[in-house]
Amino acid sequence: MKKIIASSVALLAAVALTACGEEVGPTPDQVTEEPYGETEITLWTFQVGNWGNLTAVTGLITSFHKEHPEIHVNVECLDYDTGDQRIRDAVAEGTAPDLVFEGPERLVADWGDQGLLADLTDLWEEDYASEIYENIRKACQHSNGEYYEFPVCMTAHCMAINYDLFQEAGALEYIDQETHTWSTEDFVHAVQALRAYGQERVGVLYCKNQSGDQGTRALVNNLYGGTFADESHSMYTIDGQENSLALKLLRDLEGIAFEPDTTSAEEIAQFCRGDLAMAFCWNASLEIAQIVNNPELDFEVFPMAFPVSEGEPRLQGGIWGFGIFDNGDEERVEAAKTFIRYMTENEDSYRRAVLTSTFWPVREMPEIYENDLLMTEYSIFMQYMGDYYQVTPGWAAAREGWWKMLQKIAGGEDVDTALREYARKLNGG
Repeated sequence: MKKIIASSVALLAAVALTACGEEVGPTPDQVTEEPYGETEITLWTFQVGNWGNLTAVTGLITSFHKEHPEIHVNVECLDYDTGDQRIRDAVAEGTAPDLVFEGPERLVADWGDQGLLADLTDLWEEDYASEIYENIRKACQHSNGEYYEFPVCMTAHCMAINYDLFQEAGALEYIDQETHTWSTEDFVHAVQALRAYGQERVGVLYCKNQSGDQGTRALVNNLYGGTFADESHSMYTIDGQENSLALKLLRDLEGIAFEPDTTSAEEIAQFCRGDLAMAFCWNASLEIAQIVNNPELDFEVFPMAFPVSEGEPRLQGGIWGFGIFDNGDEERVEAAKTFIRYMTENEDSYRRAVLTSTFWPVREMPEIYENDLLMTEYSIFMQYMGDYYQVTPGWAAAREGWWKMLQKIAGGEDVDTALREYARKLNGG
């Protein structure tokens, strides 16, 4: 039986997602109003919850315009399939947006690393910025000391299981329903139980492209305590023995398949149809989207942390916020900073910004989801948010190399050989 959501975040999701008519957000579109104000700037936002939905974002912009009629903000919503190329093309043409809403892996490790973004240190020196969690602050700062992102929201990605199917297969004994955790051994036993019950496709390692790669990375890293990068974020450690053991386990475990022709979106769709017993690409926002857009969903989705051999899980985190492209116009840079302050300093506007994301605030706001059963359930995963290693140099190559490495393993290449070659390229060997 599907959960009942009883809070403003669910209502916001329903309105916004219905308006765009898409499962994960709209296709690129723009707010086209008659310009007004002394300074005109542009905001491009990726699909971060409903920040990728034109209707929802327009409401936030309208409130800003009332407070700051001297600044006009045009908005364009990007999708993850074409958004990166849109940015590259705009930079090459000298038409980059003033503001971008995304995460440190793009803002800090990519565009900031290229010297394309304005330093936001002055925003971080303001009093309210001191309330932002320390691990979030570190992820927004480049190794050169400059800040290229001011954050709004965060989440800890997880996986999910088909609770009804687990119950029918007698596999619920292998999960801790109170903590939403399980061990690697229990994960293996659950897969075997589901196979014995007749569920041939239990889970898939989708690897057609890099979309949703946070799920497969977290699965591999957690199974035996492996890491993706060192603590200083100076080199990649993916070729460690722990990750080798994890990949070999997944390759040999009947019911788990490496699928080079499957994307994360297709994995999610197959899970929600009941074709798979578990999904490795999942979070609270996805469940909200499925409840709103998929009335045929007829089983209980039960979110889970990734299985671990010992200790606590370390979930892949997501951080999203604003970066400013330095287009050589100081007036536009200052206008963009005014917009960031409006969205993050005032508690009411900040609350709206976070609720639009359907994720969690980056500073203490414990009451924001207190009446929401679903978000309360997912909040348990925030304590397991692991190291944000996505700011390690060469991150763009690391993402592309990851899914291509999984494809090689799917094609029969030796796991250790594939891991060593992957790490060698990333570390400049």
